[in-house]
Amino acid sequence: VCPSCEPQCLGGQEAFSPLGLNAGAFYALSTLLNRMVILHYPGEEVNAGRIGLTIVIAGMLGAVISGIWLDRSKTYKETTLVVYIMTLVGMVVYTLTLNLGHLWVVFITAGTMGFFMTGYLPLGFEFAVELTYPESEGMSSGLLNVSAQVFGIIFTISQGQIIDNYGTMPGNIFLCVFLTLGAALTAFIRADLRRQKANKEIPENKIQEEEEEEGSNTSKVPTTVSEDHL
Repeated sequence: VCPSCEPQCLGGQEAFSPLGLNAGAFYALSTLLNRMVILHYPGEEVNAGRIGLTIVIAGMLGAVISGIWLDRSKTYKETTLVVYIMTLVGMVVYTLTLNLGHLWVVFITAGTMGFFMTGYLPLGFEFAVELTYPESEGMSSGLLNVSAQVFGIIFTISQGQIIDNYGTMPGNIFLCVFLTLGAALTAFIRADLRRQKANKEIPENKIQEEEEEEGSNTSKVPTTVSEDHL
């Protein structure tokens, strides 16, 4: 790592792991959702698909709301941490209610979990861009996607094996453990908002440059007039 970009790389690493853990858990849960629902509710394949649709729709709503809130409040770390904790809470509630025998409860808990789990993704991307500025946003987003895909593959294979051998609850607890780790890592991220600082400095620099230009222009005008007079 070169010394000039080392701070940006270190800042990005702090954000890559939490987002990768969250997105990886979401990918694993989405992939194995049908299997988990069918184990507890035999013959409910159609409703299993509807539960997945509920997660997607709730996640879309969560992503929009969290993006609007972040744009207005600029509280990157605080919002990211709160949404991550709520994701963990939603995952725990979903795990505890999956085997109660009431399918409508699963709809509610899965939708709530999807609202926060998917709503975290735009927050994580924006926060990572802030931490890695002035590095390219495309590079940060690409690395985040790679991190999410890697964790998704690992979590899907691991949770699938756990469900086959021990059941759905141990498999979901497996994801809860890593979401807890992701929340803890998020709490320790340094809220060094480099892009916000740069955007605040740019207008000040423009004002100084305009004042200097005006000063130079006013100093030149009397000289020109005096020469013409002579």
